[in-house]
Amino acid sequence: MKLEISLFRFDYKSDYLPYYTKNFVKIKNEKSLLDILNNINIEYPFEFRSAAHFPLVINGIYTYASISIDELVNNFGTDLVIEPISIRRAHTDLMINDADFHERLKVLSEFITEEDKKTYESYKIYFYASNTINYEYDYIGDSILLLAYDLIEKNPNLENDILEAIKDYDTSIEYNTSLRNRVYNLDSKIVEKINSIKEKLKIIKPIKEQNLFLDKKNSIDFGTFDENYSVKYNFEDFNLAYYKGLEEDSQVTALLGKLSAKIINTPAMNTDLALETFYINSDFSMKLASTVMLEAFDNNADLLIVDNDEIFYLFDSNRKAMEKVSGRAILTPVIHKNELQKLVSGEHDIIKEQLKKHIVDPEII
Repeated sequence: MKLEISLFRFDYKSDYLPYYTKNFVKIKNEKSLLDILNNINIEYPFEFRSAAHFPLVINGIYTYASISIDELVNNFGTDLVIEPISIRRAHTDLMINDADFHERLKVLSEFITEEDKKTYESYKIYFYASNTINYEYDYIGDSILLLAYDLIEKNPNLENDILEAIKDYDTSIEYNTSLRNRVYNLDSKIVEKINSIKEKLKIIKPIKEQNLFLDKKNSIDFGTFDENYSVKYNFEDFNLAYYKGLEEDSQVTALLGKLSAKIINTPAMNTDLALETFYINSDFSMKLASTVMLEAFDNNADLLIVDNDEIFYLFDSNRKAMEKVSGRAILTPVIHKNELQKLVSGEHDIIKEQLKKHIVDPEII
């Protein structure tokens, strides 16, 4: 078996921009990615830490050098891009300057021991894996939230003080976005710990109980999804993007699989929009949402497909708000999965007037 590895290279002393070197690797006796990196390092030296728990990024997903060859190929394929856990903080090749990670520890400094510092260090991958840090650089960090949970478990009498320290930080837990779809083989306990801190601080509000309209309120009856449809219009020559969020909708996946359209899939289509705290941080959610819309547009998507009412209204009805935070026009038409099903079924007369109610009419009939 052969692997094609594009390896991130950068030297802060001499390089203005990072670059990637191609490495063609024939697997022989290697058992893990670490074995591969060690072999590459013999012939083409580069900076990394030769340790199983060394964190890195493979094809945009955060993991460790210990990942086995079988897992590597089964989950990422044979064409791999390997990068440091923070390109922004890249120091030399896969090594980074992690001063920002350590600086956040000041938030809980009065509550921690030397052992707690070691625990915090073990959470480093979650600090850099958070999508939030790409938008709010001063974010408190998921690693601090995880440590706060551990400290409360260990010292229940300190709960109020620890929660107050979290709450008082300027860019705190209300900016949290899910680590799902970002960390390979993510332990569900990581998500549960962070959600526990949210619940203790009482900041979570169900999406259906929030007003997601910032620009113009709209109301459309999307009807139901008819499972017994037949494909009469296969969307040939169309580019379709599907915003999945944290979980794919099986109806949409099956429907798209029957079409002849080109499916646009970018990292933003799998991101969390932080809607549980939209009522607190609508501008932040708009930054995330605008990235979805702009990635669809920049990749020539003719339509952005969504699978529920709330996400439709978020994208279609808040274009001015997204334009304000992104500094760009938000033009991509959005359609609900139920509308797509009717279009595919050739029920154009039924859907034509409904599409005109969109803020941006898809104009495909």
